[in-house]
Amino acid sequence: EVLGEHMAPGMEIEVAIRAFDIPSEWPQEVLEEVKRFGEEVPEKAKKGRVDLRSIPLVTIDGEDARDFDDAVYCTPTPKGWRLLVAIADVSHYVQPDCALDQEALKRGNSVYFPQQVIPMLPEVLSNGLCSLNPQVDRLCMVCEMLVNRDGKVIRSKFYQGVMRSHARLTYNEVAAMLVEKEPGVRARYQDLLPHLEELYAVYQALRKQRELRGAMDFDTDEYKIVFGKGRKIERLERVIRNDAHKLIEECMIAANAATARFLDRNKIPYLRRIHDGPNAEKVADVRQYLAELGLKLPGGAKPKSGDFMQVLKQAQGRPDFHLIQMLLLRTLPQAVYSPEKKGHFGLALDAYTHYTSPIRRYPDLLTHRAIRHVLEGGSSEEFLYSVPQLKTLGEHCSTTERRADEATWDVIAWLKCEYMRDKVGEEFEGVISAVTSFGFFVELKEIYVEGLVHISTLGQDFYHFDPMRHCLVGERTHVTYRIGDVVTVKVARVDLDERKIDLDLVSPLAPAKPQQAKRRSRRRRAKKQAA
Repeated sequence: EVLGEHMAPGMEIEVAIRAFDIPSEWPQEVLEEVKRFGEEVPEKAKKGRVDLRSIPLVTIDGEDARDFDDAVYCTPTPKGWRLLVAIADVSHYVQPDCALDQEALKRGNSVYFPQQVIPMLPEVLSNGLCSLNPQVDRLCMVCEMLVNRDGKVIRSKFYQGVMRSHARLTYNEVAAMLVEKEPGVRARYQDLLPHLEELYAVYQALRKQRELRGAMDFDTDEYKIVFGKGRKIERLERVIRNDAHKLIEECMIAANAATARFLDRNKIPYLRRIHDGPNAEKVADVRQYLAELGLKLPGGAKPKSGDFMQVLKQAQGRPDFHLIQMLLLRTLPQAVYSPEKKGHFGLALDAYTHYTSPIRRYPDLLTHRAIRHVLEGGSSEEFLYSVPQLKTLGEHCSTTERRADEATWDVIAWLKCEYMRDKVGEEFEGVISAVTSFGFFVELKEIYVEGLVHISTLGQDFYHFDPMRHCLVGERTHVTYRIGDVVTVKVARVDLDERKIDLDLVSPLAPAKPQQAKRRSRRRRAKKQAA
């Protein structure tokens, strides 16, 4: 298939869509179905629902967000807080087995490329009728929780509501109000401020409870691509994760966990978000390496997430902290969707599901159908989905999630290669971010682009790869290249088709001497762990 000019703006996305077989065109049957949706919620759809329109629910998202799944509100109670997490009621509009539902299942999730989204649902729903846009009536599914002063959810209930978002806030605005106490922003949202202050208070309690139960909290780097003219990368910027991001994350985790408990109580099968712990072999390897660093991983053959956090507490302030964090992360499998009765290792929860993003994730839509089934008085025997069916759906959704991740990484790799094409021959200082049997990757400082120094370019010595210590050691010189070492490299080649950037060492490290420890560590972007 001829797509157009090789370097045309947006071509990298067109290539990824086809390479990863991502559905991007809407079938005619779907287009016909969405014609019946108007721009406003029909009055009859609002009947029989709890009217929340006077409650100042707000959405808090990134500056570039266009689909708003979730809104939050908090008010104090004598023993803590009443927390509302209202989620777009997609299940009202997308009925099981209709053409729209079949296409949403096929897609599995929305795919977020830089500056472009391939949505799971047509925009009339994803950005319109389902999206909790400000100052318009919207149908929602509500998780209402009572949270005590210790951050424990002591009671929760679910109901169908009709709401009106009172503001579309950004993470930066909320952080400016609650953390930096900026007078201008606080004045602009003075009517909402009391509820936002309570949200911040309940977040701090939830956060404390998260720490007490030993949930993982890895601090990893994320970057945003800033484009110039013609969709060319101008620069990469580090994304600073502020307290507003964490506030929303904790509210969503609380609602997801409450949903799992609700469905368990009602004996309804559902798609859980499962995160297994590390296998025994990986535990033994990482424990041995940590011991050489003077660190102890407690917990025996089956350490808990809290044991991992104990290691990070021991390592806090060390120059190799981010290396240790990365090694712990790499022992863990990725989270998946399954109806199996397993918990979430990373969050230290016995039962967990995804409820908060039905506009962009099909598993969340299935969860909403399970909640609706209970609210309408249905029994577990009458539920639309059996455990074997949910197992198949979970496997499919786990696959589409990985597909979306891989396609996104491919596009970003293309864009980074394009960005580096005119920098061949230039020298940069960088940090070794990963070591393999065939060489090591270096993240270039300031521009956050990664390239490979191949083992064949390291000179006359023969290098041995130590997989446990993540280093290459010269047989004759004993020169060692390890994660965190600072090196100077030159951009040697850029291969756009292969998404590869090759680097040459400008000057090799000196032969190893006793007590030499040039180990300033930086973190590598960790493998995604979905919450």
